[in-house]
Order: sequence, then C-alpha cells, then structure tokens
Amino acid sequence: MSVRKGLMIFFISILGAFLFTACQDSQANNNHEGDLEKSNSEETPTISMMAKLHTPEVPDTKIREIVEEKTNVTLDIEWVPNNNYNEKLNTAFATGTLPQVVSIGSEQLDQFREAIRDEQFWEVGPYLGDYEHLSKLKDPIIENSMIDGKVYSLYQGRPLSRMGIVYRKDWADQLGLEAPTTTDEVFEMARAFTEDDPNQSGKDDTVGIADGDGLYWGAFKLIASWFGTPNNWGEQDGELLPEFMFPEYLEAMNYMKDLRDNGYINQDFPITSKEDEATMIKNGTAGMRIGGIADVVSLYNDAKEINPDIEYDVHNYIEGPQGEYGTWAIPGYGSLLLFPKSAVETEAELKEILEFYDQMMTPEIANLFYWGVEDEHYTVKNDQAIITDDQAKFDREVKPYLSLEIGEPETNGRYEGFHDYEPHAKAQELFKDNEDYLIHDPSINLESETFSEQGDRLQEIINDATTNYILGELDEGDFYNEIEKWKKQGGEDIIAEYNESWQAQNK
Repeated sequence: MSVRKGLMIFFISILGAFLFTACQDSQANNNHEGDLEKSNSEETPTISMMAKLHTPEVPDTKIREIVEEKTNVTLDIEWVPNNNYNEKLNTAFATGTLPQVVSIGSEQLDQFREAIRDEQFWEVGPYLGDYEHLSKLKDPIIENSMIDGKVYSLYQGRPLSRMGIVYRKDWADQLGLEAPTTTDEVFEMARAFTEDDPNQSGKDDTVGIADGDGLYWGAFKLIASWFGTPNNWGEQDGELLPEFMFPEYLEAMNYMKDLRDNGYINQDFPITSKEDEATMIKNGTAGMRIGGIADVVSLYNDAKEINPDIEYDVHNYIEGPQGEYGTWAIPGYGSLLLFPKSAVETEAELKEILEFYDQMMTPEIANLFYWGVEDEHYTVKNDQAIITDDQAKFDREVKPYLSLEIGEPETNGRYEGFHDYEPHAKAQELFKDNEDYLIHDPSINLESETFSEQGDRLQEIINDATTNYILGELDEGDFYNEIEKWKKQGGEDIIAEYNESWQAQNK
C-alpha cells in the first residue's frame, strides 16, 4: 500500500469516527431536550389569586404548603386586607393585572357584568359537569350568580337564611310563655316582656324587643316576610313590582308601628346600632331580637358575665295572618370566583385551575383550609370539629384560609363545627329548616341601568318613608305619595327595565 493511500484511509477513519460521535452527541442532546420538554410539561402549575384578609396578619404558610403538596400546585396568594380589597380589585382590573382567580361579592357582580359579557372572563358552566366534586355545587345558588343564563363563577356557600328570633327563655318561663309561632304570639311576648315584670324587679325597666341595624338587617325585613311580602321584588299579574307596592308591606309597617306605639320596641330603633341593640339584649333591658340568630352564643357569653342565670333560646317558624311561614333569602354565597382571560390564557390553564378547585371540594382539602390539621388545630367530636384550646395558633395558621372555601359542608363534605351551647347548635339546624320556607329575590339576575346608577338614592326615598310611617310622621296617603315620588324620579324606568330583562330570561 502506498503512503498516500494509507493516509487517505486514516483520514477517512478519523472522519467517520467524528461523524459517529457528532451523531451520538446530537441524539443525546435531542433526548435531553425532550426530557426538558417533558419535565417542563410536568412542572407544578402555579395558580395566582387575590384573597380577602380578615385577620391582622397574613397567615403562616403551614396550611398552604400542605395543600400544595397534596394537590400538586403552587399557590401564589396575594393577601389583601378586607377594607382595602375593593380598591385593590378595581386598580388591578383597570390596569389589566388581575390574577388568575378573582374573588368578588354580590355587590360587585354588576360592576363586572359588562366585562363578563365582553368575554373578558371564562364561562365555566360547560366544564362543571366534568368534575366529580364541582358538579355537586347547588344549582339554585349557581343560578343566583348567572349572567344571561350562563355560569362564569364558582361560589363560596352561605346559609340562605339565618333569620329567626332570639329571646329570653328564663323570662318566658317566668311568664308561662312558649316559643311564639304566630305574629300575634310574637306581639303578645313583646307585650309581656314589657309590661309583666319578667325580671321580677318590681320596676318598669324592660322592653319587649331590641331592634337596630336598619330596616334590611333589623326586625322589619323579617317581619315583612312573615306577612308574605316579596323579597325586594315580586310578581303581580304577570309583572315584577318592588316589595313596597304590595299590600303585605303595608301590613308589616302597621304591625311594626303598633309595636312602637305601645312601647314594646325601643323607640329609637331607626338610629340604634347593631352593637347597641346587642347591649340591650345582653344587659337585660330587652327580651327579644327579631333578625339574625347566628350570634346567640356571643350574646350569651357576654351576658352570663352580668347574669350567670340568664337563659336564651332561638326559634324560626312564625306564621303570618295567612297561616304561612316565609323567610327572606340571601343569594346563598359570600363570594364568587371569576377567571379572567387576561391571566388564564388557554383552556388548558383553566382546566388546571378547575382541577385544583375540584380537589378543594374533597373533605380532606376542605377541612385543611377550614379547620387546619386534625389534632393540631382541631379535634373531632360527634363527627364535628372543635378548635383546640390554642386559639392564637388557629388564628395565626388557619383562620385567614377560611375565605378560600368553595361550596359548603353539604357539597364539600367538610366538618361542621361542634357547639356545646345548645341554642347555638339549635340555630344551625334552624338555618337548614329555613330552606323549606325561603322567599327568593327574583331580581338577582336581572339588570337595570337605572337601578345601577340611581338605585341606592331611590331606595333612600322608600327607607325614609317606611321609617317615618312607623314613627307616625306619615300616614298611608303620604306613604303612597312617596312611592309616586320614587316612580317619577326613576322608579318607573327600573320597573320597565327589570321586566324587560325578566321577560327576556323567561322566553
């Protein structure tokens, strides 16, 4: 073999080895890039959200980290003090910096209505049936949050009615009275608590009913329900009309007026605060409250420091003149979760988020967010949760996360709280019983531009007229004149717009 031929064979061999190595390196690099792509695709998804903070400090990360591990997500939670939440939300919306999950209240739904219609938020209704747990959310509550018949949100559940009466059981026993079951019996209890010396002091030092916190959350709204008044709006002869245009509203005003004229209710109820109303109940001045009953335990805990022998009870079923019981209902949610398309850019991302919330509605995760870690933050008795003695630890590590709950115990399976004070436990059962007697507001999903712009101002006309009628400063004719004033200043437009919206929904 010549030297030249030998050198040629040598260089060909070197070239072949080089090409083989390069090929192998290229294949290895391709495989590595494939592994990276696979790794990236399996990265833990990050879900960003703004959450209302109802405590002085942001929570410890303990619960979040446990939930992240169990759900295989990373939670990017911006905690915003409740008092600043609306301002922060509006700023984020205006600047296009909303997170992937946006929490709003019922009062903010109108604010986002046009943006929702403009398809700036994902419609989630078509997806809910694909998830085992999200599909359990209650249809009536979902319907209360719809826009144009479509579902754009998940909800945080609330009892539809926490209404009833709290009364002094020891006074009732002293006077031989049972829990009232009719409006006449409520009136009689109010009279007896005022006139028959229920505390045996020998003095004229008690009043039957303590009332405050305005017409809506005070006694009047519930009394109106007992009389069969619609909840804000009602149907009459195929038309929706505001509640104050129904005869039952006038009957309720007359009942309340009779209570005040006879001195069976605090005379200054229109300007009495909720705190002052509670003080009257706790210090033994008044014997009954008509309205919310959820805080009977806090009333008792304070009152027993003044009078260790004090006894309260709660009751809900009060028949009106027509022999029926009704109680006005809220929409059934504390907050709604929306998913802006500016932050959730693809359907795949939306499904990842919905998958996380589906896991949140399992008992395990729901209990973690609501109660914390069993035997560390709470214990279980009779299949109910009891917070441990270390309340500060619970407040620091768990309490802020309560605002992230989705659904309610009936749908997410979390423990309800154990209540060792019997009237408090009874109140929880009465919330459930009230669901059989609810008076819903048919205007919840309706829209009226006039109402959005002028509703609050116009409602003040009716609130003032109602209050002044009860105080005896207006007669029936004067009250109807105020309704005419309401109609002329925009009320007629609200009626027309609500009915147009109502008819469109019911086609």
